[in-house]
Amino acid sequence: MMEPETGRIAAHSRQEAMDWGLVLASQGIEATIEGPDGEGQMDGNYGKDGKDGRGIEGPEGEGSWGLAVAAEDYGKAVRAIRQYRIENRGWPWPQPVLEQGYPFDWGSLAWVLLVVLFFWLEGRADLRSAGMMVSTRVAQGQWWRLFTAVWLHADAGHLAANATLGFVLLGLVMGRYGAGVGLLAAYLTGVAGNAGAWLLAPGPHRSLGASGMVLGSLGLLAAQAFSLRAGEARAPRLMASGVLAGVMLFVLLGLGPGTDVVAHLGGFLSGLVFGAALAWVPGLARRAGSNLVCGLIFGGLIVLPWWLAAR
Repeated sequence: MMEPETGRIAAHSRQEAMDWGLVLASQGIEATIEGPDGEGQMDGNYGKDGKDGRGIEGPEGEGSWGLAVAAEDYGKAVRAIRQYRIENRGWPWPQPVLEQGYPFDWGSLAWVLLVVLFFWLEGRADLRSAGMMVSTRVAQGQWWRLFTAVWLHADAGHLAANATLGFVLLGLVMGRYGAGVGLLAAYLTGVAGNAGAWLLAPGPHRSLGASGMVLGSLGLLAAQAFSLRAGEARAPRLMASGVLAGVMLFVLLGLGPGTDVVAHLGGFLSGLVFGAALAWVPGLARRAGSNLVCGLIFGGLIVLPWWLAAR
């Protein structure tokens, strides 16, 4: 029986076949990438486990990918790929860290309409003097200003920036943690940001706007990494990478010139804390009762502070 002129090294995906092709090219070994519609696998395949094998298929739905090499280069090619996999075993850079079908809740559009409504009312009533976060007034007992300030904006540009970014981030938060739970958690991060500005800002401090709530939503999204692959050895690395990504986005979005850095930082950090706490109850988003209760609390924490401010 004649020996085949080529040998086939089976891969589990197109990307893996391309990576291995580059490895072989660096060793001066010619290889041809074969797609799932090519010929059937040949004798002496190189399997996913790093051993010679045969009849190994790629992931379900992808078919079989592989590399065709000359028969005399087959052994050298297998050794080169095996060494490559050993050297890169500890660096799994392309990791799917997000769940498939990550949901977006379009209910965040209602929040956008609400902040727009308050901005419209600002032009027709003196909401700012009654609702702005003024540290001296809060120290005198007007705690409701920590809540009412979230709904006020300095100008149309300020409103547009918070509304557009908030629409996206809050929609992801509501999809991840539940409509009512996510909305209430994000609102409380905005309040926490104002509280941080009241407590930590040097001297008298005034602030208004939903920036703390928006960046708190970013913190909530970064903290969801705590619930991903919690049972795997790579969990700490995934958690750290998720939080680090959130921190980098916070630096980009929350530390611009003329921004209330203390309120932004307070919102973001409180988002991390709330998100980490919610990661312990992943089923909360699917409980209609919990979302209903949180939604009612959210509404009450809008009405009550503004009622007190109006008095």
